[in-house]
Amino acid sequence: MTQPRGDVHSDEDVRSEEPPAGEPASGRPSLFERLAGWSYRRRWWALVAWVVVLAGVTAAAQAVGSDYRNDYSLPGTESQQALDTLNAHGDTQAGSSIQVVVQDSAGIRAADVQQRVTAMLAEVRQRPHVVNVQSPYDQPGTISRDGTIGYATVTLDAQSEDIPADDVREIIDTAQAAAGDGLRVELGGDPIRGAQESEGGGSEGAGLLAALVVLVILFGSLLAASLPIVIAIFAVGTAMGLTVLASNVAVVPDYMTPLLLLVGLGVGIDYALLVLSRFRSELIAGAERPRAVRVALDTAGRTIFFAGTTVVIALLGLVVLGLGSLQGVAVGVAVTVLVTMIAALTLLPALLALIGGRIERGVRKRVARGRADEGRRWRRWSALVQRRPWVAALVGLVALLALAAPVLGMRLGFADAGNDPESTTSRQAYDLLAQGFGPGASGPLIVIAEGGQGSSDAIRTALVNTPGIAAVTPPIPSADGAVTTLIAFPTTSPQSEQTEDLVHRLRDDVLPPLERQTGATLLVGGSTAAVIDFSQAIAGRLPLFMAVVIGLSALLLMAVFRSLLIPLKAAVFTLLSIGGSLGVLTLVFQEGWLGDLIGVEPGPIEAFVPVLVFAIAFGLSMDYEVFVVARVHEEWERTHDAPQAIREGIGNTGPVVTAAAAIMVVVFGAFLLDPGRMLKQFGLGLAIAVLLYALVIRCLLLPAVMQIFGRSAWWLPRWIGSWLPHLAIEKK
Repeated sequence: MTQPRGDVHSDEDVRSEEPPAGEPASGRPSLFERLAGWSYRRRWWALVAWVVVLAGVTAAAQAVGSDYRNDYSLPGTESQQALDTLNAHGDTQAGSSIQVVVQDSAGIRAADVQQRVTAMLAEVRQRPHVVNVQSPYDQPGTISRDGTIGYATVTLDAQSEDIPADDVREIIDTAQAAAGDGLRVELGGDPIRGAQESEGGGSEGAGLLAALVVLVILFGSLLAASLPIVIAIFAVGTAMGLTVLASNVAVVPDYMTPLLLLVGLGVGIDYALLVLSRFRSELIAGAERPRAVRVALDTAGRTIFFAGTTVVIALLGLVVLGLGSLQGVAVGVAVTVLVTMIAALTLLPALLALIGGRIERGVRKRVARGRADEGRRWRRWSALVQRRPWVAALVGLVALLALAAPVLGMRLGFADAGNDPESTTSRQAYDLLAQGFGPGASGPLIVIAEGGQGSSDAIRTALVNTPGIAAVTPPIPSADGAVTTLIAFPTTSPQSEQTEDLVHRLRDDVLPPLERQTGATLLVGGSTAAVIDFSQAIAGRLPLFMAVVIGLSALLLMAVFRSLLIPLKAAVFTLLSIGGSLGVLTLVFQEGWLGDLIGVEPGPIEAFVPVLVFAIAFGLSMDYEVFVVARVHEEWERTHDAPQAIREGIGNTGPVVTAAAAIMVVVFGAFLLDPGRMLKQFGLGLAIAVLLYALVIRCLLLPAVMQIFGRSAWWLPRWIGSWLPHLAIEKK
């Protein structure tokens, strides 16, 4: 393929270029330099290869189709054991259920209303996956005391994640066709919530537009600003196609696509920006374009490699937690980060070879106009902080600890229909059930009794007399008669702490004596109990996960910087920024601060959000930490003047880190426009973590603590250094 001439250097120029006069020869080029050189020389091959990969993966994904499914199974928990018991004995309660809630101010027992409701339920019984319909007119306790509200229970043949959304929507349409003339029909249950179509919030487009504005302001060129976005689009498109293919052989949840967009756009723009910024810095310093590309890949590229590796390690650490579809999320996001990293290291040099001449001319003009030193204000700021390091460190530390304090009261769980928008049928059904039967009607507990013949009445009596239980259904035998199911309705809502206490009280105090008396095996299950088990499983495994991720990352940084204090500082700083982020999440989503502004109601934090926010934010914060400290280390190696190294490192990285953080904040923050509560939490959590690192840690804590450390920052005990591998961000 013929390569265009003009503003690009020839292959011979790239191969024969020598270091500037006075600069020592560097010996054998590093892997990153060789990779940059290959991509630069074979620019068209690199570009065509990426186009082919993106097109091929996308075509394969469209041909095969997706098979997203959620898996909240937790082997070893009591709720999972209860579900497995029901499945083993062919009990219809093993499948998900839907509540068809009807209301009529004239009373639902009125002859014409009853006729319409009965006919509607008969039609629902004929829909796919429906195995049983219990009419409110046939079951005691399913019509409110004033007779205006009642509900039918529609039992399905599988769990909600295994039932096609189109089939659930068919049930919704069939039921609501009977509404009118004073009769309301609303539907609730997990299948209904999963099938409700999201209207979308335009978050991806808003994030990209805001990112482009920030990039144009930074580079002063639309062409240069477009490169990071192009890299992000290639990386995200490829990763999404791979995830669609993976969903056919592994458990990948249905919320993966927006999550990949969230992470891929932010990380892709971020990584490309770091390389592009170093490229511009080398041009400003007088380097020719081919050499500027190689140096950028050999410095910022290494930063991306180590930071990306940290993110992948953190995400793959989630796999060992054994939390169902969370494993699919971890692998999917890890693949996204990996593909993004490869794109920044291979596609970006090729694009710089093709259009870098125009960018170079713009940089030269800025130099000629005296506008090249963009870091002088950051040097002055760093010097100001370094004059009062203890004050700056104390202010930053107090601010982060204050923001992190609400984490101590964080409650993990899952949003239920009570957190849905008021316009949805699931929320309307939830409110009607609470109005007619109490707040616990939407989250019943399923008590399973296996064995112990004739013990059902005693068990029901004990449940009825338990404080916190409003009502208990008569015993429901399984098809083979070996298992009996009782449905207990709490007096409090599914998300209430009192409901969680009730589950523990049943398992620990109420049911064990009955087991000894009757010889039956008693289990507490149902969706409410499963949420409690899932939340506790995550809370119990999170400390070990965090320790492993932090430990491996600290070892990596120790090998890179040959320092004992730098990795410890980085780990503490990152934990503080993530702690502050989770504290803000607690205030907004759990306590209701600014809830009206972003369209959410108070409720628990989604159980797996803190885990994923920690894994992703830890890697992103470490990305900036490595980038900044690497420039400080470069200056330290050159001058061995610790205060000057800090000023130069902060000054050289100040503009790009500010721009990168601003882009991440607007991309992640744009997901507050998404209607989904979970994605709002992801977006806000990641945006706050990056913002806290950029504003508090990078501006106050990092220069202050590095000043306090002084020369000791680069000290490493000899016995540790003897067994650590030799890695480096900057080439020796």
